[in-house]
Amino acid sequence: MTGRGDGLDPSSLAGLRRLGVAVSGGGDSLACLDMLVATGIELHAVTLDHGLRPEAAQEAESVATFCKARVIPHQTLRWTWDGRGNLQAAAREARYRLIADWALSRQLDAVALGHTADDVAESFLLRLRRAPGCDGLAEMPVRFERHGVRWLRPLLRHSRAGLRSHLRARGIDWSEDPSNDDMRYDRARARGLVSEMEPMGTGADAIAATARNLRAASDALDWYADREAAARATEDRGDLLLDLSGPIPAEMSRRLLNRALSWVSGHGTAPRQASLERLTAALADRQTRTLHGCRITPEGDCIRIAREFSVVAGLRSAPDALWDGRWRLHGPAAPGLEVRALGDRLAECRDWRATGLPRQSLMASPAIFRDDELVSAPLAGSPGAWQATADGRGNFAANTKDD
Repeated sequence: MTGRGDGLDPSSLAGLRRLGVAVSGGGDSLACLDMLVATGIELHAVTLDHGLRPEAAQEAESVATFCKARVIPHQTLRWTWDGRGNLQAAAREARYRLIADWALSRQLDAVALGHTADDVAESFLLRLRRAPGCDGLAEMPVRFERHGVRWLRPLLRHSRAGLRSHLRARGIDWSEDPSNDDMRYDRARARGLVSEMEPMGTGADAIAATARNLRAASDALDWYADREAAARATEDRGDLLLDLSGPIPAEMSRRLLNRALSWVSGHGTAPRQASLERLTAALADRQTRTLHGCRITPEGDCIRIAREFSVVAGLRSAPDALWDGRWRLHGPAAPGLEVRALGDRLAECRDWRATGLPRQSLMASPAIFRDDELVSAPLAGSPGAWQATADGRGNFAANTKDD
């Protein structure tokens, strides 16, 4: 693999004009950038310095030099950890968020990442401890959306060793992050385990191939889930009614419920398998439960999935902004107005019962306030001159799984 454009996944690059490339200076991302040069796509490179290693600034400068020689615009972004939460998780989230802001400001079509088959194999082993289903062990997707940006992984069929051979053949130096071999980190331990399994024929290639097969199976199940969603789900003013009665495989029921919780809550990730199993058992006993920011209530042959009031109780926004990632309110603008959850002010909406929506659903619905005065509650039968539209999400049945 010495050709500059050889081996890139063509399906991931179709239709792109302006492409961002996340480049740390390591072998994977640098090879990705070098191989993309030959595609003719307008490239923009970005490096994120987490400030966690003294060498990081020099590595970013090396990437800048590499890009300058190839007339590729490059920018270094910087992030400082605030000391809260898990460092690696915080750094990973910061990377996506800051690079997404960078890509949006430059109106790029997508951002390419240098993930390889080795990353797939390591992720597979890391996820095994959670005993996940098909989706959890499937190969990471070639394309996905996050923070309003499309992300691409064009190198998932390539090994880390193969990419370094490519760089050597091209006379390109790269940096090695010492944390990759620091056994205090789970990822480093997984990397070591993959290497130990190579002599048995169950190393990175075999694990990655297994994950690829599981991705194909997961995509097929989603294809059927789309059809079941169209037949079994009904949107009801922000809530979702899901009919899981009648003959339906347990895996399909689980998949629909997972998708429904993610759609109502707006979370990009699904709840843990164990939590979902406990919810399913409770629903079988006709019990109401909360999970993933949602309130789930049996209702006839269906279950109603609504936003949980406690999750949105403290949210505030301007009337023309997206509230709770879902609702936008339209009406006569005036100083001092803001959107909040209706909450216990529902009692001031005399006609709320006529809406047919449950009390808990309406308490979590958006309302217009001026200081402590309730101005409008569009979903609770007191709209005044205002209306609410669910601008933050598409049709549930038409949505595919968020990768």
